[in-house]
Amino acid sequence: MRALPIAVVAAAAALTLTACDSGGSNSTEGGKKASPASSAAASSTACKIDQIGIQVGPANAAPAAGDTGNVPVTLTNKGAECTLQGFPAVKVQDGGTGTDVPEEKSATPPKLTLAASGTASFTITYVRGTAGDGKSLAATTLKIGLPGAATTQSFKWSYGPLAGKTGPNDPNASVSSFQPAGD
Repeated sequence: MRALPIAVVAAAAALTLTACDSGGSNSTEGGKKASPASSAAASSTACKIDQIGIQVGPANAAPAAGDTGNVPVTLTNKGAECTLQGFPAVKVQDGGTGTDVPEEKSATPPKLTLAASGTASFTITYVRGTAGDGKSLAATTLKIGLPGAATTQSFKWSYGPLAGKTGPNDPNASVSSFQPAGD
């Protein structure tokens, strides 16, 4: 009785071996297979700032020191379909002094596919500082970049000084993640 199961196992092993590809290690039916990494790269291309139009505002500016303001930023894709994921890189500057605006802590950034001519947006929320205050940054320039890229575009900051939590390099501000335009 024991011999029968061994014979069945041997026959199954022989059938398994004959089912293996005998055409060599590079043989595939229908040509070359795409690797999972290259398939993902082909279907997901990060947006590039030189192919994105950026409009800053109109803002709900903070009228006085201590008030909160919101600056909406709209992105328009001028190139082929691309992907936005994460947070924009936002920096405010006064001449040579500048500080990064931190990401909104509670936000989980969605992955957005931006069609040609499609739009997305994000919001900069800030507290207006007091001019001449040692904790405020007398911001004059806003720099915006996309995730993972070193290149930025510059815009005029005309919303007054930016309040700092502990000083001018610790802004009382945040930037939201990318959202589909209109949300």
